[in-house]
Amino acid sequence: MNPIWLTDSRQVIADPQNTVFFAIPGTRHDGHLYINELYERGVRQFVVQQGLERPEWQALTHAEWIRVPNVLVALQHEAARHRAQFTIPVVGITGSNGKTIVKEWLAQLLATDFVIARSPKSYNSQVGVPLSVHQLNGSHTLGIFEAGISAPHEMVNLEPIVAPTIGVFTNIGTAHDEGFRSRKQKVAEKLRLFTHAQCLIYRKDYSDIDEEIRLLLKAVNPAIRLVSWSTTDEAADFTAQVTGPTLRLTRSNGGAWHLQLPFTDPASVENLIHCLLVLLELGLTDEAGLQKRLNRLRPVSMRLELKEGIHNSVLIDDTYNNDVAGLQLALNFLNQQRTRPRQVIILSDVLQSGQPEADLYTQIGQLISEQHPDLFVGIGPVLNGQRGHFPAGSAFYPDTESFLAEVPAELFRDAVVLVKGARSFTFERIINRLQRKVHGTVLHINLDALTHNLNYYRAKVGRSAGPSPTKIMVMVKAFAYGAGSVEVAQLLQFNRVDYLAVAYADEGVQLRQNGVDLPIMVMNPAPETFATLLDHRLEPEIYSLRLLREWCDFVQTRSDLNPDEPVRLHLKIDTGMHRLGFLPDDLPAVIALLNEHPNLQVPTVFSHLVGADEAQFNAFSQEQYTRFVQATTQLEDGLGYCPTRHLLNSAGIVRFPEFRLDMVRLGIGLYGVESSQIEPGRVLPVGTLRTVISQIKTVRAGDTVGYSRRGVLDHDARIATLAIGYADGYDRRFGNGVGKIWVNGTLCPTIGNICMDMTMIDVTAASVSEGDEVEIFGPNVSVKELAQLIGTIPYELLTNVSDRVKRVFYKE
Repeated sequence: MNPIWLTDSRQVIADPQNTVFFAIPGTRHDGHLYINELYERGVRQFVVQQGLERPEWQALTHAEWIRVPNVLVALQHEAARHRAQFTIPVVGITGSNGKTIVKEWLAQLLATDFVIARSPKSYNSQVGVPLSVHQLNGSHTLGIFEAGISAPHEMVNLEPIVAPTIGVFTNIGTAHDEGFRSRKQKVAEKLRLFTHAQCLIYRKDYSDIDEEIRLLLKAVNPAIRLVSWSTTDEAADFTAQVTGPTLRLTRSNGGAWHLQLPFTDPASVENLIHCLLVLLELGLTDEAGLQKRLNRLRPVSMRLELKEGIHNSVLIDDTYNNDVAGLQLALNFLNQQRTRPRQVIILSDVLQSGQPEADLYTQIGQLISEQHPDLFVGIGPVLNGQRGHFPAGSAFYPDTESFLAEVPAELFRDAVVLVKGARSFTFERIINRLQRKVHGTVLHINLDALTHNLNYYRAKVGRSAGPSPTKIMVMVKAFAYGAGSVEVAQLLQFNRVDYLAVAYADEGVQLRQNGVDLPIMVMNPAPETFATLLDHRLEPEIYSLRLLREWCDFVQTRSDLNPDEPVRLHLKIDTGMHRLGFLPDDLPAVIALLNEHPNLQVPTVFSHLVGADEAQFNAFSQEQYTRFVQATTQLEDGLGYCPTRHLLNSAGIVRFPEFRLDMVRLGIGLYGVESSQIEPGRVLPVGTLRTVISQIKTVRAGDTVGYSRRGVLDHDARIATLAIGYADGYDRRFGNGVGKIWVNGTLCPTIGNICMDMTMIDVTAASVSEGDEVEIFGPNVSVKELAQLIGTIPYELLTNVSDRVKRVFYKE
């Protein structure tokens, strides 16, 4: 049996005597600090870094030490040595998007032909790849591993570990752009995975990929066989024609396949074609056989989801597959959830592991026993037969039907319940039985998308004219555009932005009370809040001589101020917006006042572009930039120092990166709306507003729905009432068919007027039940398109989402 490799001391350890701990030092955690704890849990083998040994280890008399110059490098070298023992075909997958989907779909499509080792979930990092490949054993007949990188020179470490015989390059996108000089460099670095591969499958339509393959990869691996496909380029090896769910795949040197695809969105079609070409490469060419495989393909869940259950339980939904590596991840996640006093694990048989049953279930039994659950439930004939490996008091059922028929839901009261099963066991039915059906409206906020968008704009502005990176001020006013100001501000603080901006003093006070220490500019200060500003280290935007004089007078009255600490204020220049700001004629008086009060400091000076989101105003934007530079030069000359200058908003960052100056202000772009529309696909939607169906009834033609009898039906209809109204932020203008709600894949129109707390929609064309969740806006209903329906802008819809709507924050 392979020794178990451990890199995280918090993980469940099934067999400590057979475990090797790699003590990897990192920026946030150092594995060397947890060796004593692991020794107490029975681990005896440790790989440690020379120079990081600790005196207290001398007491660990039975420990075995392997001292190396670099623990991560040692882990990678050991994984490469392990991989070299196997001559089976191995599929190596890289690219910006789709790696995990392609890997999981290949595993589903090939499950009847091979015993497969594959990366658990998205284990594709410098640590994840070695751990994935270490699973390989003598029973496996195919490996499928993904590899991702975020910086140059990383793939060269992963190539000998994966050593793919068949390569798949999914696509190239914006992910991790910030780590590379250019897109071409990123492609070239990813191609290092295939320097010894026998063939490479890729989409020829991506010219960056195609060009680098032919210029670079062929130079270092001239024997590689390229298998390209395209929807438009007849020079590709395969041409794909997609009409609705129908795919015609034609090989240039003869052969064609007509197939019905289970998914028709562009990303899924691309992933499916990559999978089909791998199957063809493996010799599975029969059209009927390919269609049968496609028919049993199912969507892939990409994250562990926490859900509220009945009887005060919490559910961990991990119902899309079951293998030992995935079980380890799920148990580690279960360990983090201590919100309930009891712990329950529901597990299905592990299918097609390639291990002897006795060995496999001994290992799984050890993992479960180490977890010490209050109840273990095994479902499936094999688990039933291997029950002796599991804790006393465990329950076993031959199939999911038996479990659902016999087990009282009361059994899961006050418990955290992990539900993990192979897809064929349809454990989603267990989740549906145990999940609490809550009637409510929730705005789901994707923190990963927020981080992605922040990094996108960071990459756009790059560096200023000087040696330092351009600073970023982020708008968190108006409840962070509806997203939740405290949570968003804390994420931004973690990601080290330079400034935050709020509209009013009380917004800044709330952030300070919740541990946000970043500098905060208040854009609408009022004299009655001046004391609050100073007491909470908030910095006012000053935009008029009247306000500047009042601020100067107030600061003079504060005898408690430290004379060695300057009082900060921000100057706004009016370059054409004509809303707030100093005009050029005001600047001599501004300079004179500030020079009279040397304790006042101007950290930044700024203005606002009027029309950065529209190309028709480019000339005026250029004029504003010129006016702003002239004004800041005058201020610098008069004050004797150079405040940080910022002009660009989200749209300006994209349209006028040459105007970036010293700092930019990021607003709506962070929240998923690229308002310049130059690169709309580069930012990710952040918020998804969902609600539930409270009731469904059939209403006859001629009847009316809602207040003032505005919703007149011209057909017999099924009418659903939603738990959302204009008090939640769903605008009354969406009534009477203007608004469309995404209901289980069908857009359903509103009917009648929008009520304060409820909305009615016509669901005649949809497959839907009471209690189902529906999408108001999100991935299927663009907030931008929704705003256009009522002649407004996305800002209004986002900021109108009421405070009474619950915000849920999640990470993939």
